[in-house]
Amino acid sequence: MEEHNSVNFMRLLSEESTVSTVSSDSCEYYQTEIFDQLPSIQASRPEQDRQGLWEACEAHQGGPEAGQRISHGHLSRAPKDKAFTQPLRSLVMCLQRKRDARYRRKMQISNIGFWESWRRSQSINRKRVWAQMGGALSDLLPWQHTLHTIEGRFGVGVKAYFVFLRYLVYLNLLHCALVWAFILGPTTFYGRSNSSEPLKFGGNDSVLDFFQGSGYLDRSPVFFGFYTRGSLNLLCLNTPLLYLAGMLIILFLSLVLVVRRTTVGYKHTWMLGKRYSMNVSYKIFCGWDFTIQDPAAATLKHCFIRNDLKLFLEEESFSVREAQRTLGQRVRLYLLRFVLNLLVLSLLGGAFYLIYFATQTSQSGSGHYWLVSLVLQYLPPITITFVNLLLPHMFRKISSFEDYSFTMQVNATLVRSIFLKLASLGIYLFFIFTTAHKYPFHCRENMFGREMYKLCIFNFLATFCNVFLLNYPRKLLQEKYPSSLLARLLGKQRFLIPFKVLDLVYSQTVSWVGVYYCPLLPLIGAVTLMATFYIQKFTVLRCCVAEQRMFRGSSSSVLFHFMLLLGLLMAATTLGFNLYQLEGTPDQNMSSCGPFGNGETVFNVTGVCVNSLPSPAQTTLRYLASEAFVLPLILAEIILLTSYVSRGRANQKAIERLKDMLVVSSSDKRFLVKQHATMLRRRRKPHRVCSAAIEEEAPPQPLEAPPPLQAY
Repeated sequence: MEEHNSVNFMRLLSEESTVSTVSSDSCEYYQTEIFDQLPSIQASRPEQDRQGLWEACEAHQGGPEAGQRISHGHLSRAPKDKAFTQPLRSLVMCLQRKRDARYRRKMQISNIGFWESWRRSQSINRKRVWAQMGGALSDLLPWQHTLHTIEGRFGVGVKAYFVFLRYLVYLNLLHCALVWAFILGPTTFYGRSNSSEPLKFGGNDSVLDFFQGSGYLDRSPVFFGFYTRGSLNLLCLNTPLLYLAGMLIILFLSLVLVVRRTTVGYKHTWMLGKRYSMNVSYKIFCGWDFTIQDPAAATLKHCFIRNDLKLFLEEESFSVREAQRTLGQRVRLYLLRFVLNLLVLSLLGGAFYLIYFATQTSQSGSGHYWLVSLVLQYLPPITITFVNLLLPHMFRKISSFEDYSFTMQVNATLVRSIFLKLASLGIYLFFIFTTAHKYPFHCRENMFGREMYKLCIFNFLATFCNVFLLNYPRKLLQEKYPSSLLARLLGKQRFLIPFKVLDLVYSQTVSWVGVYYCPLLPLIGAVTLMATFYIQKFTVLRCCVAEQRMFRGSSSSVLFHFMLLLGLLMAATTLGFNLYQLEGTPDQNMSSCGPFGNGETVFNVTGVCVNSLPSPAQTTLRYLASEAFVLPLILAEIILLTSYVSRGRANQKAIERLKDMLVVSSSDKRFLVKQHATMLRRRRKPHRVCSAAIEEEAPPQPLEAPPPLQAY
C-alpha cells in the first residue's frame, strides 16, 4: 500500500451544486462505490453527516411529512434547467448529447404551451439577431481588416499598439463633437461681437502662418482669442460660460474614460492574484496565438514562447544569484547604482536646461530671415523632440549596467522615460508661464495655444521624417546591400512597443494641455493620429521585423493607460494653475481677448450667474462650494470605498474557493486514473496466470530438424 499525505479539501455546497442538470442516465455514476471513495467526497463527508443529522432531527420533530421531504430531497428541488436558454453551440458536450438536448427542448416546448414556447423562441431569435448585428458592426469598425493583417503577421502585441492609437482617435473625435456643441456651434449661429474684425486672408499673411500659428491662424477659430461675446449674452447662457463648461466636460469625460480603461485591465490583473502564479502553465498550455496565419510568424511565435520561458528561467536564476550575494558585493552594487542614478539625474538636468535655453532663444529672436525665424520659432519643439528621442535609449543602456532582472530593466527604463516626457513638457510650460509677462503679447492665451500647436505639428513632422528619411532608407539599404558593413552595423529594425506608446501618450498630453488655449487642437490631433496610423502601418509591414524578445507589458494596457491618466492630471493641473494665476494677479495677467476679455475672469462670470438664480438655488450652490460640504463628501466617499473594498474581498474569497474546487477536481481525476490503472493491472494478472497454467499442462512438442543448407 502506497502511503501518501492526506489533503483536506472543502467542497462548496449550494442549491445549484447539489442539483444535477444532466440527464437521468448519468445518475448511475453516483450509485457506484468509487464515487464514495473520491477525495472530495471523503473531505466533505463530515459536513454532509452533520447536515443529515440536523435534517433527521427536523424530521423527527416535524413528523412524516418532513421525513418524506428529506427522503426525496433531490426530487423536491428540481429547478428550472438554466442550460435551456443557452445555444447548443455554446454547450460543452459531444454531438450526440447535443442532439439529445435538442430533443428534450422540443419535448419541453410541447409541454409548456403555445404562449411560453412562442416567448422563448422570440427571445432566442432576438439574441441571435443582436449577435449578428454586433458582428456586422464590428466588421464596420475602421481599420478592422488592417488590424487583422497586423495581428496575423506579428501577433497581438503589435496589434495592441494600433488598437490604443484607434482609441485615441475616437477620444479626440469625441472632444471635437463637444467643442462644436459648446463653443464653435454657438459662436457660428449667434455670431461674434460687433467690434470683432472679419476673418480674411490677405495683407501680411503667408503660408508660414500655418506652421507658426501666427497671422491668419492667430485670428481664426483655432485659438482662444477668436471666441468673444456675441448676441448670445444672457446671465447664465453666454459664450464665457459655454466655453468653460465645454472644457470642463472634455476633461471630466476624458477622466472617466481613461479611468474605466485602466480599471478594466487592473481588475483582470487583480483577479488573477499573486497567490496563484500561472507563469509556466500559462506559457505552455495557453501561450499560442491562434490568429497567426503566416508560417514565418508562426515560427517567430515559437521563438517567442521559447524566449519567454528562457526569460522566466533567467529571472529565477537571477533571484537565486541575488540571494547568494555577499555583503561586499551588495555594497559595490549599491554604489554603482548610486553613481548611475546620479548620471541619470545629470542627463535630466542637462535636458531641462537645454529646454530652458531653447525657450529663451526662441522668445528673444526677432528680425531675422524667414527661414531663421521659422527655426527659432520651432527651437523648443525641436529640442524637446530631440531629448525625448535620445535619452530613453541612453536610459535603456544605463539600466543594463545596474544588474537588475530583465523585467526590472524594462520598468526602470519606462519610468525614467515617462518622467522625462512629462517633466520636459511641464518644465517648458513653467518657463512659458514665468517669462510671458516679460514680452509684449496682445493675447497671452493665444501665445500658450500657439506653443502647444507647434508641439503637436512638430511631433507629427518628426514621426513622418523618422519613417521616410531614416527607417525606409535603412530598409532599402538592407535589401539591396545586405552584406555591407553599414547594413550589418545598423541591424534589423524592431517595432519597440513601449517607446511607440510613450510617443502617443506625449501627443495626447499635449492635446489635453492645449485644448483650453487652442480649442481646435483635438481636431488637429485626430487628423495627425489618423495619419500616424497609416505611417506606422507602413513602418510595421514594410520596414520592421517582429521582436525576438517578448515584452511583458504588451499584453496588458494597464501601464499605458496609467501613463495616459498621468498626462490628463498634468493637463488639469496646468489649467488650474493658470486660472489661479490670472485670478491672483489680475492687474498683471488680465486677459484682453477671448471670452473672458475686458477684465472678466472665470470666477466673475460664474459669480454673476449664481447671483441671478433664485435664492434656494444660490444657497445650494454656495453650500456645495463651501468647506462645510467637504465632510459629507468625504464620508460618502469612505462609505462607497468601503462597500467596494468589501465586495472586492468577497470576490477574492469566491475566486479562491473556486480555485480550491479546481484543485479538488484535479485530485479526483488523479484518483480515478490511479484506480483505472489498478483495475488494468488486476485484469492482466489473471490472464498471465491462466496462460502459464496452460503452458504447464500442454505436452512438450518434438523439435523439428533444421532445414538443409542451400548452396548459393
